[in-house]
Amino acid sequence: MSFVTIKDIAKEIGVSPSTVSRALRNDSNIKEETKLKIQALAKELGYEPNYIAVSLKQKQSKTIGIIVPEMITTFFITIIDAIQEKLSNSGYKIIITQSRENADIELNNLRLLETYRVDGIIMSICDLNKNAEEYLRLINKGIQMVFFDRLPSIDAPKIGINDYTKAFFLVQHLILQGRKRIVHLAGPDYLQNAIDRKKGYIDALKKYKIAIDQDLIISAGINYADGEESVKRLIEKDKKEFDAIFCFTDILAIGAKQYLQKKGYKIPETIALAGFSGSFLSSLIHPQLTTVEQPLVLMGHNCADLMLEKIKSPTLPNKTIILDAEIKYRGSTDFV
Repeated sequence: MSFVTIKDIAKEIGVSPSTVSRALRNDSNIKEETKLKIQALAKELGYEPNYIAVSLKQKQSKTIGIIVPEMITTFFITIIDAIQEKLSNSGYKIIITQSRENADIELNNLRLLETYRVDGIIMSICDLNKNAEEYLRLINKGIQMVFFDRLPSIDAPKIGINDYTKAFFLVQHLILQGRKRIVHLAGPDYLQNAIDRKKGYIDALKKYKIAIDQDLIISAGINYADGEESVKRLIEKDKKEFDAIFCFTDILAIGAKQYLQKKGYKIPETIALAGFSGSFLSSLIHPQLTTVEQPLVLMGHNCADLMLEKIKSPTLPNKTIILDAEIKYRGSTDFV
C-alpha cells in the first residue's frame, strides 16, 4: 500500500514541499490561488497527514493508550467510553488494548503503545507486581500513566474506591440478615482490590464473632466459569454447608448463581448471593444481584482529567482519588 506524501503533491504542482505543507495548514502567506490548487489536489489524491511524523516533530502525539484486563463485561467498556468522551473533547485520540488477564500480554501492550509514541497510558493492571518496573521505566521516560480500579503499589496517579470498607459493610449486611456460613469466592491474591475485599470479609466475620472457616474462602478466579466451577466443587466435592456467598466480582456471582439455580437452590431463601462492581449485568438477572455499584462513568472521567493534568504539568504531585461507591441491596440477598 502506498500513501500520497507532501513531496508527491509538490512534484505534481511544481512547488517546494514546504510550500505544500504551509498551504495545507492554511498559511495566510501563501497566495490564495496556489493554496486552493494545492488543497484541491491533496483532496483529489486522498492525502492524509502522517501523524507519526507530526508527533516526532512536535514531540506530542495527542494520543492516549488504554489497557484493560478484558472487554467482555460492561464494567471496563463503560469506563473506556467515559474516558474517550473526555479525551475526544480535548482533541486526543485513543488506542485501546486488552491484557486478557495475562501479565506478558500486558507487557507487550505497554511496549506497543510506547512504539506508537503515546503521550500517556491509562490502565487497569492484571498483576500487582509483575510489570511494576516497566510502569516506572515508562514514567521516567516521560510517558504519563494513570491507573484505575486495579492499582499498583508504585507512586502514580490512581483512581479507585474503598474496596475494604464496602466489602466489610456488604458482608455485615449478610450477617444481619441471619447468615452465618458465608462463603467468599475470592479474587487472585496478586490483585490489591482482591486482597482488600477479602480482608473486609474476614473483619466483618470477626466483628460478629463468627469463626473464620478457611474452607469457605475459595480462591475462585475472575470469570463466569470460575464462579460456576467453584460452587460446584464446594457442593459436590467438599460437601460444605453454607447459607450465603460473597463474590470478588459480579461475573463470579453470576456464574455461581447459574449453578445454584440449576441444582434447585433458591436465592435468597436458601442461599443469599452478593457480588462487587455494579456492572450493568447485575440488574439484568433474576433475582437482581446485590452488589457494590462503582461510579464507572465518574471513574472514567477522573482518569481522563488526571491524564490531561499530568500531560500539561508533569511535575504535579501524583493524586490518589478514592471515589464513593454504593451498596445496592437487591433480591439476591433481600426478600422483595
